[in-house]
Amino acid sequence: MKYTFIAAAVAASLTLTACSKPESTSQSAEQPVEQPATASAEIGSFGVDLSARDESVKPGDDFFMYASGTWYKNYELPADKTRFGAFNALADRSEEQVKQIIDEIMTSSDLTAEEQLVHDFYAAYMDTDTINEKGISPIKPTLEEINSLSSTEELTRFFGESWLNGSTSPIYGGLWYNRLDPNEYQLSVGVGGLGLPDRDYYLSDSERFENIRAAYVTHIAQMLEFAGEEKPQEKAETILALETKIAEIQWPREKRRDRDLTLNQIARSELSDTYPNFDWNAWLSAQGFQAPELNISQPEPLKDVIEIINDTPLEDWKTYLSYHTISNNASMLSDDIYMANFDFFGKTLNGQQEPRPRWKRALSAMSGTTSLGFAIGKAYVDRFFPESSKAQMAELVENLRAALGERIDNLNWMGDETKVNAKAKLAAFNPKIGYPDEWISYDGLEISDSDLIGNVRNIDKFFRNKQIEEELAPTNRERWGMTPQQVNAYYNSSFNEIVFPAAILQPPFFDPNADPAVNYGAIGAVIGHEMGHGFDDQGSKSDAKGIQQNWWTDADRAAFEEKTDMLAAQYSAYEPIEGNFVNGRNSLGENIGDVGGLSMAYHAYKLSLNGKEAPVIDGLTGDQRFFLAWAQVWKEKRTEQSMLNQLRAGTHSPGRFRALAPRNHDAWYEAFNVQPGDELYLAPEERVKIW
Repeated sequence: MKYTFIAAAVAASLTLTACSKPESTSQSAEQPVEQPATASAEIGSFGVDLSARDESVKPGDDFFMYASGTWYKNYELPADKTRFGAFNALADRSEEQVKQIIDEIMTSSDLTAEEQLVHDFYAAYMDTDTINEKGISPIKPTLEEINSLSSTEELTRFFGESWLNGSTSPIYGGLWYNRLDPNEYQLSVGVGGLGLPDRDYYLSDSERFENIRAAYVTHIAQMLEFAGEEKPQEKAETILALETKIAEIQWPREKRRDRDLTLNQIARSELSDTYPNFDWNAWLSAQGFQAPELNISQPEPLKDVIEIINDTPLEDWKTYLSYHTISNNASMLSDDIYMANFDFFGKTLNGQQEPRPRWKRALSAMSGTTSLGFAIGKAYVDRFFPESSKAQMAELVENLRAALGERIDNLNWMGDETKVNAKAKLAAFNPKIGYPDEWISYDGLEISDSDLIGNVRNIDKFFRNKQIEEELAPTNRERWGMTPQQVNAYYNSSFNEIVFPAAILQPPFFDPNADPAVNYGAIGAVIGHEMGHGFDDQGSKSDAKGIQQNWWTDADRAAFEEKTDMLAAQYSAYEPIEGNFVNGRNSLGENIGDVGGLSMAYHAYKLSLNGKEAPVIDGLTGDQRFFLAWAQVWKEKRTEQSMLNQLRAGTHSPGRFRALAPRNHDAWYEAFNVQPGDELYLAPEERVKIW
């Protein structure tokens, strides 16, 4: 890996540029002469869409609308989308690129074994005549198994098999890394089983949520009718009542984020004593894992849900399982069943007026990490991801690493002892860029071109068997949690790694021909965001080796939490829908990532200039271009229903508020001449500066 920018990283800090006129965002007389961009960017003349701006809006009043307001007012959301923004535009591009690959596979007669799997899965998904002819019959065996359940033991075993039968369970399990020893896998057990997006949908007494619950009951009844259930309306009300009980005992989302509360390891042999009245042997046997030790993410709710399982009549559970089996498999059943499911989950819950085209749904179904996503990803990388982008991205990552190192050195709220540990964690960050070095083998997987649900079951079994084979082996640190064609990025605290799939390394996030200020404000801040997760309110609880343990002094942790409390309060004041606010505590990790990532990226951008002034391009200083790039990454338009879902069930703040993160940065105030009295103005002592 190259370290091209390390020399720049030790350069002296540069003076920030600023605007000189309150009514304008143009450069002052002291700025250098305007220069054109040196290369042809894909967006605009230098990487930002200036036509998207609404210059009638003061940046200090609403930076989101200033940066993207004209686009926002003129853009009409397509009927098959619940939101659209920079991420969605790039996801659409990725889908079109993957579609090119699929189209060639579908017309080729000379296919590799993996290409044949992709061919047959896609053919089965697109064969609507066969799917419609089968109706509900592909899941009839599962529904019959549900109807034949005659004891709590059989019910428990069925819960354990929900990973395979497409149903659901109030107790779920998944293989993850041992947070106290990331070299080991561990089965994590939690409480789930809800059909609506979050417990708030069941417990809120507002008219909005009462209407959603009424629509949910109507929807459940309709789905039960497909299975010929008697008294579907009465049974639907029973299901809502049962799920409401489960919602009542679940922890709120912000509590479920707390890694101290969710780390509760227990030996398998002690399960029955600590969590009695549940047949753990039957459940674990159905899961398939040997699991000598487990982690219980919600201890008290687990005890409560076991009580609910035992106190609820078996017939009610059978109705519950029948509904969820139909609903969870609806996308692979006949059009009438699919559309009935879409009418509620698409239209009612998210405001989506039409389904996505079937070919896009097919790609989604086959593109995950536990599907054929890496088989497709190989071809995607070969065709659409230049190695030069990987090299440039590696340089950006190292520049961000160096910038964060300097920032840690200069923190006035952190002591030397904690700084040593923070720098050790930073040095240990492992960046993964573009695609895996090792690809998954699909040897042994069987796919039919005429049995869609059979294919999904085979894939589920294939990957579960892989997990069972690897469960007791050392963890595989080459594994990726996203496919190359996915437009996203992530931080994995157990491996202390930051991961950037190939598909996100395109405009507006990354453009080799864009102005450096734009790349730093976009992909640079995304890199910083993922690094920031290693130092957010939860990621900061793991050390350089990925082990969850405290590496802070008490005083430094208290100083950190004072700042994070301020940030949580700041975001909790945002009200996207009347009476519905951003949950600043639940979204805290992402907001720390945004605010801190922006600081790191700005610092790295200044270092990259090597003491020189940035040119003025199209009347905009380097600082203005940097912050505009950030804001336009988060431009979005969404339905109100989708916004509500994001507020109650998501961990990220909505895009229009992520665009406002610069209000915590002094340079933004200078760049856009933001003054007291402007809507977004924060006094210097109110600006949250963590990393």
